[in-house]
Amino acid sequence: MPPDLWHLYEMMFKSRVFEEAVRQIWQDGKISGEMHLGLGEEAIVAGLVSQLIEGDAMALEHRGTPPLLMRGVDPLALLREFMGQPDGLCGGMGGHMHLFAQDKLAASSGIVGAAGPAATGFALAGQMLRPGTVSLAFFGDGASSAGMLLESLNLAVVWKLPVIFVCKDNDWAITTPASTAVGGNLLARAQGFGMKALEVDGADVSAVWMAAAEALAHARGGYGPVFLWAHCIHLEGHFLGDGLLDMLRRPLYSFRKRIWPMTKGFFRAGGAPARERVAAMRQILGVVFTAQRQTASQRDPLVRTRQVLGAENQPRLLELESAVRAETRQTVALALQSDGWAA
Repeated sequence: MPPDLWHLYEMMFKSRVFEEAVRQIWQDGKISGEMHLGLGEEAIVAGLVSQLIEGDAMALEHRGTPPLLMRGVDPLALLREFMGQPDGLCGGMGGHMHLFAQDKLAASSGIVGAAGPAATGFALAGQMLRPGTVSLAFFGDGASSAGMLLESLNLAVVWKLPVIFVCKDNDWAITTPASTAVGGNLLARAQGFGMKALEVDGADVSAVWMAAAEALAHARGGYGPVFLWAHCIHLEGHFLGDGLLDMLRRPLYSFRKRIWPMTKGFFRAGGAPARERVAAMRQILGVVFTAQRQTASQRDPLVRTRQVLGAENQPRLLELESAVRAETRQTVALALQSDGWAA
């Protein structure tokens, strides 16, 4: 049976509009600290979470907002949590990276690679207490070499645990290109543990849904874990205010903060030879422009899904999107009014 593309698009669009609202509130100074968004990952999350059942669990990393929203966590409780308020999801103590929803069997952590052992523990509990359920571990390619994650892959295979390890690979670990830090092929690496491994275009929600269906059937059937390698983008870079994207989006601001200090260092007497300085500057500029290319709209899962739904469905699309935006505006207004801020 093919996926319900309208349902998947609605899930993705709700997540996108909510996180865009979070971005604005953060920019307005009403959310403190860093903010890591899942803009660009929506197809991966929707393709998996849409097929979860009661008793399934999720172990999340620092981009836990989309999975929690799509699993049915109250968006108002999430937003209040981000704002550090006592009526937030975790009493205002978790921020956006350390979130827990006990009724959804979902937990997130900002520790790189921690989703691996958490999901493995969830899977062991599910195997013993809730047969037929699975757990998901969401992490990025930057966590793929973390010791605790590799140990989790090994243990999950040995015990044939029903866990799906979902690597959301955007080719970057903050500002480190994966090609300079990750050895070998992640698919082959997972297969080396003896587990089933699948690769998918994370911008194609139908492809993700079908790969997820295969992985979930394998895990629920008692055949052990699955590694799902999904390629994606981060439309806002690693976090809001990402320095690489800022240098292109806000050149005047970045000139004072980043470009001018680098320029002064380049021409300062002493230090490294000129050829090494030139090489370093070329590397920095190359990384900046590569980051810009990798956030291009053609890899945006919502743009691609909207195109598949077709121009003939424009009225239905506009009605759906209008309703979602209105619902999100109401959530934001309630969150801000609770603290006396104007929405």
